[in-house]
Amino acid sequence: MRAIEKAWFDGSKWVWLLAPLSLLFFLISSIRRALFRLGIKASGKPNVPVIVVGNISVGGNGKTPTVLALCEFLVSQGYTPGIVSRGYGAKCKTFPHLITSKDHSEFVGDEPFLMFQRLKMPVVIDPVRRRGAKYLTEQCACNIIVCDDGLQHYALERDIELVIIDGERRHGNGYLLPMGPLREGPWRLSSVDAVLVNGGEARAGEFPMHLQAGDLVNINHGEHRLPVSQVSDSVLAFAGIGNPQRFFTTLEQNQIDVETQLSFPDHHHFQPTDIPHFDGMVIMTEKDAVKCREFAKDNWWYLPVEGKLPDTFFDHLSQKLRKISA
Repeated sequence: MRAIEKAWFDGSKWVWLLAPLSLLFFLISSIRRALFRLGIKASGKPNVPVIVVGNISVGGNGKTPTVLALCEFLVSQGYTPGIVSRGYGAKCKTFPHLITSKDHSEFVGDEPFLMFQRLKMPVVIDPVRRRGAKYLTEQCACNIIVCDDGLQHYALERDIELVIIDGERRHGNGYLLPMGPLREGPWRLSSVDAVLVNGGEARAGEFPMHLQAGDLVNINHGEHRLPVSQVSDSVLAFAGIGNPQRFFTTLEQNQIDVETQLSFPDHHHFQPTDIPHFDGMVIMTEKDAVKCREFAKDNWWYLPVEGKLPDTFFDHLSQKLRKISA
């Protein structure tokens, strides 16, 4: 998978061999969208605002930090938000499933579990997003729903669509899967309510976002925190996210000298043998930390990040919400 992802972003010509499959993908996805638009396939939503946070490309674009920042803002505005997520890779088979402190990342998925731990608000996993959203309103008294990674899940109607773009990689070679990284063409951006650009340079009509690193947190001793400026040991860093290089770049931007870098596939289920013995500090993402707690060593730390968005975006969002409520 890493080889084809590299090809998407470095202009490799051999991806044209996949053109017939991309054409098939285009036809199937176009027919599917038309069926929902014509009402042949059913869609619906609970009687509360629904905000979908997603992307038009595969890979890590910064969706989870965006959902966290969005939910914190909604709480500050007096809303009671709930999150519905597919729960990619989760072993749970009974839906809808409301995440509790008794769950673990392997059972409910790494990203939903991270969001639950960080926000302490209702997070439901359900591949049928409309059913999960209904559960949040009826059983958890949520008065606004945030759908994590649901842009192409048209069975759940939505009031607001937010799309996250990797500002450095943008749309890669601009082709649909599997020839390129796109789930939908760039034309889709003209119909969404806001485009958020994570890193790189935001273009006209887009809102810039950046990830701000917090203090390092020791996995085994959560009360032990260390400012990144005080890291003096040699460091092994690893990441199992959509774009591991972004994590390594964040460490570099915070003057952390990384001796060894290890990249793993997104949503990788870590085993103790995946990480070699290292005498210095081992630093990982918060998303990976939720999967490593059971076998973490005392020198293992994670770096939490927050998605920082401009006030202009939140003003824009507030205007949209007021129109919905009017």
